[in-house]
Amino acid sequence: MSTLEMRGIGKRFGEQLVLENVSFDVGAGEIVAIIGASGSGKSTLLSLLTGALNPDAGEILFEGAPLPQRDRPFAYMPQRDALLPWRRVVENAAIGLEVRGVRRDEARRRVRELIGPFGLTGSERRYPRQLSGGMRQRVSFLRAVVQDRPILLLDEPFGALDAITRDELQRWLLEMWRGAGWTIICITHDIREAVRLADRVLVLPSTPGALLGEIAVPRDIPRGDGILADPRVPRLEAELHALLRAATYPSRSKPIA
Repeated sequence: MSTLEMRGIGKRFGEQLVLENVSFDVGAGEIVAIIGASGSGKSTLLSLLTGALNPDAGEILFEGAPLPQRDRPFAYMPQRDALLPWRRVVENAAIGLEVRGVRRDEARRRVRELIGPFGLTGSERRYPRQLSGGMRQRVSFLRAVVQDRPILLLDEPFGALDAITRDELQRWLLEMWRGAGWTIICITHDIREAVRLADRVLVLPSTPGALLGEIAVPRDIPRGDGILADPRVPRLEAELHALLRAATYPSRSKPIA
């Protein structure tokens, strides 16, 4: 059974229709990437899941039942780390638990248990200004994971990083995922990142409507150094690029040879 189901989701802001008839499932332990042109509604989808917005049409089911209005089963990692400059690493990572009502000492105890696996040993008392971009993203990810929610929502988690740091954190995320078995929905603009991280890649249209397509990424494709050597990877990337191009520039799009 699917852990999460979105059925016929629609959303508009005033006269502007942003999402229409969007449907997809997410299975337990899956990484599902969602790509689409700017303005296609990717971040709006995450806002509907977190409860920041309500859909105008359709329904969202979690484990076969309507999504609860409170205590939703998601932990959210925004595109920017949004760390509070006056809080140290442990304090920043614990803030999500504290907002949910967990006592401060207990929240920080839970964070300290994960400092090592998240590669933050020795940085516990540092302020955000004392961290590199990659370290800040690790703190942001820890803040989401420590909440122990069934599904992680990642909104362009590595988009603001340089190529080397992004590559390192993609590897790290996959290693962590293999050990923990998280269910992840990841928004990204990066086709290669989608292929590298995801079990399935969903493509949103540039104008509101149903998904343009869904491409499965075989799990036997190596996700580390060998990914570019696998002949299936360029084909998958080309298929995704063609779908995005067809949506954004329909008059200039050509089928894949």
